[in-house]
Amino acid sequence: QVQLVESGGSLVQAGGSLRLSCVTSGGTFTNYAMGWFRQAPGKEREFVAAISLYATSRDYTDSVKGRFTISRDNTKNTVNLQMNSLKPEDTAVYYCAAGYLPRILRRGEAYEFWGQGTQVTVSS
Repeated sequence: QVQLVESGGSLVQAGGSLRLSCVTSGGTFTNYAMGWFRQAPGKEREFVAAISLYATSRDYTDSVKGRFTISRDNTKNTVNLQMNSLKPEDTAVYYCAAGYLPRILRRGEAYEFWGQGTQVTVSS
């Protein structure tokens, strides 16, 4: 069983930056593609970014391209999400997910393991 723990969420002003981290345990980290998803109040969960096993592929939803960067450190079993130029519409609970996937996918259902989430609030 893989456990994921997110951290780094906070309240920040529009235009600011945050760095989310997700530490995993209980599995072989390099077996898993990693993704970040978010869910705003009253909205469905949505894909944010994903990264392949050895970071050879990355994918981003259009609304965060050029502002967010996903990375992973396979020596520390960690995946990060650097978020710059934050906007109020980025406000959500952000979830880290791990999937035993041959390639990165945007479908949340493809990811087997999930963290508890970390709150990001961007004030205008």
